[in-house]
Amino acid sequence: MKVSPNASSELAVVVGDLHHHHVNPYLAFDDEIPTIDYSLLFSDDPNQRLLAHEYLRQACQEYGFFYGISDFFDSTTLDERRIYSKKSPSDKIRWELNSSTGENREYLKVAAHPQCHFPSKPPSFSKILEEYYKEMRMVEIGLARAMSKTLGFEENFIEEALNLKSRFDVMALNLYPPNAKSKGVVGLSEHTDPGFIITLVQDKDGGLQILTHKGKWINVYIPHHAILIQLGDLEILTNGKYKSHIHRVLVDNNEVQRISVITVHGPSLEKVISPGIEFIDEEHPQGYRAMTNKESLEANGDDEIDVQSSLEQLRLV
Repeated sequence: MKVSPNASSELAVVVGDLHHHHVNPYLAFDDEIPTIDYSLLFSDDPNQRLLAHEYLRQACQEYGFFYGISDFFDSTTLDERRIYSKKSPSDKIRWELNSSTGENREYLKVAAHPQCHFPSKPPSFSKILEEYYKEMRMVEIGLARAMSKTLGFEENFIEEALNLKSRFDVMALNLYPPNAKSKGVVGLSEHTDPGFIITLVQDKDGGLQILTHKGKWINVYIPHHAILIQLGDLEILTNGKYKSHIHRVLVDNNEVQRISVITVHGPSLEKVISPGIEFIDEEHPQGYRAMTNKESLEANGDDEIDVQSSLEQLRLV
């Protein structure tokens, strides 16, 4: 049995007199992250399937995350990549290089659905990215169906509630520099992500930190051949039952560059996202305002391709 609940214990840390000792603002712990064996969610054995669904429910409700392509940067020049710098709010491909105390990364964001918009160089890059996206899409739909069951509904509940068939998905390739070339310890500052779920893989471990719902930062170590799954707008649909989470990326321990590939699997742009009536009652009043996915992505003055969360603005309580 590969599915296991989080069994880590709480750690007590003594920092001494705060007036005389420097406290590391980026201190995090090496707690274990819930690990789900994806195949067991669809096992023919009803007992294994039930247990896997229960662990998935716990991971969604208590944590909001669980484990579950460098050619573009290596085979192209900065000038070749710079042609994808922001041109208009309707960009479907966007490249940027940031080097400051608050952000140290180079990234490429591409719209993957409803239509793929991948760079033409290097020649094999778009095909590799498209194949990878197809695999992540299968994971997304499988998890949507399994999560629907953990919420007590039919397996197509989330697909229909978020209109995932007409989804708006964006992929982001992040290149984080080695610490010797960064201008600070932060690769990407604290934030949440939009979308139904976010899938993440990376070529080297370390750097990502997640704030648990109990207020403790933990370091994320992704097992080989595993995918990190994060929750996004499912928090709104479930009226806070399954929560998104704050996370950040540090580069101070990067001895070499590190690459991550993130896919934001979102609802259709026209879909109005709001708490489902199934999650609202006297004890659980509506906690989020309704807004289309497009309006939500643009609420902070960002563009669709930026896929920035506006979760805080949507909260009512």
